[in-house]
Amino acid sequence: MAGSVVEFTDAGFQTDVIGSQQPVVVDFWAPWCGPCKMLGPTIEELATTYSGRAQVGKVNIDDNQQVASDFSVSSIPTVIIFKGGKVVDRFVGVTPKAKLSAALEKHL
Repeated sequence: MAGSVVEFTDAGFQTDVIGSQQPVVVDFWAPWCGPCKMLGPTIEELATTYSGRAQVGKVNIDDNQQVASDFSVSSIPTVIIFKGGKVVDRFVGVTPKAKLSAALEKHL
């Protein structure tokens, strides 16, 4: 479905994110994290705004600890933008939509 937030997992991360032809925005979060819940609507808006031009998804760090460890995610929420399989931008904490959009625009 266009504009929906994808759930990324340890098992599919290599294919879905690293192997993606489009830029990918990944929100590392956990259900118990208050700031993560605050960031949720922003991530959903990005998914709608950039549908067809970028992938937007989340990684639940409780269920997918390997990916969080691989990318040294020590605080959540952490949003990482990948392009061509590489980390091109990283934000820790609740980040305004305008800041995330501006960063993503640079990589489209």
